[in-house]
Amino acid sequence: MVKSRNYLALLSRSGRSIINGNWAIDRPGMYEGVGTMFTYRRPNEISSTAGESFLAEGPTNEILDVFMIYQQPNPGVRYEFIMPSENAVDAPHPKQNQLDVNAVNGPSTPEDHERSGVRHPPPVPDNQLPAAPPTTRAREYNWKLSGTTDCSASCGRGSRFSVFVCVHRGTHALAPSDLCDSSTKPSPQEEPCNVQPCPAFWDIGEWSECSKTCGLGVQHRQVLCRQAYTNHTLNVHSSRCRHLERPETSSSCQMKICSEWQIRSDWSPCSVPCGVGQRSREVHCVSNVGDIVADDECNMKLRPSDVENCDAGVCTKSWFFSDWSAQCSADCGAGVRTRSVQCLTNHISSLPLERCGAQRPPEAQPCNNGPCESRTEWFTGPWSQCSAECGSGGQQRAVVCLMRSDEGFVVMPAYECSSLDKPLSQQSCFIKTCGAKWFHTDWSACSKTCETGYRVREVRCLTDDMMTSERCDETLKPPDKEECHPEPCLPLIDEKCRDKYFNCNVVVQARLCVYDYYQMACCASCTRVAQRSSEHWAQRS
Repeated sequence: MVKSRNYLALLSRSGRSIINGNWAIDRPGMYEGVGTMFTYRRPNEISSTAGESFLAEGPTNEILDVFMIYQQPNPGVRYEFIMPSENAVDAPHPKQNQLDVNAVNGPSTPEDHERSGVRHPPPVPDNQLPAAPPTTRAREYNWKLSGTTDCSASCGRGSRFSVFVCVHRGTHALAPSDLCDSSTKPSPQEEPCNVQPCPAFWDIGEWSECSKTCGLGVQHRQVLCRQAYTNHTLNVHSSRCRHLERPETSSSCQMKICSEWQIRSDWSPCSVPCGVGQRSREVHCVSNVGDIVADDECNMKLRPSDVENCDAGVCTKSWFFSDWSAQCSADCGAGVRTRSVQCLTNHISSLPLERCGAQRPPEAQPCNNGPCESRTEWFTGPWSQCSAECGSGGQQRAVVCLMRSDEGFVVMPAYECSSLDKPLSQQSCFIKTCGAKWFHTDWSACSKTCETGYRVREVRCLTDDMMTSERCDETLKPPDKEECHPEPCLPLIDEKCRDKYFNCNVVVQARLCVYDYYQMACCASCTRVAQRSSEHWAQRS
């Protein structure tokens, strides 16, 4: 005998397939049937000369039939099995034609084939030994078959086993198991049950991945009609599942909405009238159908800014001062020039001077128009404020006789100046519409630390009583903004930021730079686009 392309099949006499019996070749492995377990071997190596084989320890509870699935002329089959001895002590008598298969092997010798493949070995000596003499307890109690267990399956072939209980030999009353000889307890016998096929059912597989990463796509799954037969579940024709509604094999799916960022408004006014504040604009994540969706539906790394700082100019609690007076307070000798200094909180009101801090600008500075001759003169102090804010009022001032010399002033009696006309110490006053002039603050810091920036200051037209006015000459208004030129910025060069492909201009035109992959593959092109976009928004702001 030699190895062939034929296959052996094993069926019970009732027609139930155990191995290869449904015109389908089973895999090598363990298969249960006719009360025992079969080992199916089929070497698959091309170089192997061994054929396939069935091996079982037995005993069997049903006659077996061996068939051949024909592929080529039969080179021979070798059979080997053991029949139970009929004269063994307490040995059960097998039914007529019962066959206990011990092995069905592949190629062997032609002599075995000519003997019809059957060999009867001598009886097993153990079966001829007399049973041990029973004990006294064994005479009183013995094992009795009381029934079987429940079937292990409701369909598709299950198993049930015989149940033995210990009873009194005379009365057959139940007794504890330890009163019977455990060595004589029969082994539970397995028998098949509920061998009818189970109803066919739809076997549903897992859904496949969605065909699209965003937006509407399609996903699929496998739906098969299957039926359980003798511990095997097989694919059957879909008509057997017609009593059941067939599950869907495809379904629409959407991983997420395809969305992008959109700017829906211009920048709002600055949140403060002066100083540094904030301004905002509307930025929304918009779906491909125009609906506003949650921000996490868009790429957060590409989200345009919706809030930024704004500089409304120098703010409240700043020092405001006018230009110095044109004339010195003394015609000769030491004098002073003055200017007005105010601490302002907003556009129309003022604070006490100490509220703006210790860096108060000086209101006076010394001046000198040359040495003076020693002489007496009437000197006058400043007029007091008008007693009325508007209309007629009165003002007072101090008038003293002083002797002026290069060393300073000396107060003299009034008669020393009797030869001179004494200035008035009182006068009437009339408040008209107050004149207005320009006031300004110090320059702010430059808006940039490098490249061309700008700095600002606040300029206001104020009356003598520090009220905002519109009567200043616009042609004389000091500038409130000017450029500043710090050192140029050092360029930031990333040597690793290069385009890996020659057609990165197509990536830019298709607006694919929003994806991380293209940002790396076309780094230089995508970076230039981002810089131009930033400069565009900076000019708009």
